[in-house]
Amino acid sequence: MKLAFITGATSGIGAATTQLLLDSGLYKVIVCGRRANRLKAWTENEAYAGKVYALCFDVRNELEVKTAIDSLPENWRNIDFLLNNAGNAHGLSAFQDGDTADWDAMMDGNVKGLLYVSKYIVPFMIARKQGHIINISSIAGKETYANGAVYCASKAAVEAITKGMRIDLLPHNIKVGSIAPGMLNTEFSLVRFKGDSEKAESVYKGMDPLVADDIAELIWFMITRKSHINLADVLILPTAQAAATIVKRD
Repeated sequence: MKLAFITGATSGIGAATTQLLLDSGLYKVIVCGRRANRLKAWTENEAYAGKVYALCFDVRNELEVKTAIDSLPENWRNIDFLLNNAGNAHGLSAFQDGDTADWDAMMDGNVKGLLYVSKYIVPFMIARKQGHIINISSIAGKETYANGAVYCASKAAVEAITKGMRIDLLPHNIKVGSIAPGMLNTEFSLVRFKGDSEKAESVYKGMDPLVADDIAELIWFMITRKSHINLADVLILPTAQAAATIVKRD
């Protein structure tokens, strides 16, 4: 049975991917997140007894990341697949009106969090000369849009880091890829608009956005390809979206 390490496993893409991997019967999963109660729901599910291990930490805090990963029992260290999914968007405003606390939250979560987790997981993969890493990026990392300068910058960094990791880890037989979703209806917009559900729902008005299960299914496809195939850079959009800000609404 293979072993996956999933950050942001308490909601959205992370939760959907955890569910899919566990239900496949082919994976055990280390679920990671900040919300202990949601992690507990995974570990207390009798259907997954012995197949789930929970780590509660904030990816933005390097000491928490290192301490959590160092605490893994020996039989939970042979990690085959790392999903760097934890991240966030905070605020939507012109650069000159931006809140520096929002900027810090996005850079720390989307960039530093990915770096910290990868830093302490990669040695396990190098030691075994195998592994697969998928980083969750965004169409925002490929196209900068108005009022999203810092979020777009954080995801552009994810794109660059992914490419660099793929080059540096090539000698160690480790696949590295990224997924860049377009409009995706998870808790993302609710967080961006700081709990304003009306604003969050308006983002997807008149169109059918992607949902977390769509990305989980794509992840499954990527990690089940033959060993000589690496889907390195995948942009996935809802049919109603052609570019970051070009959407057909009914």
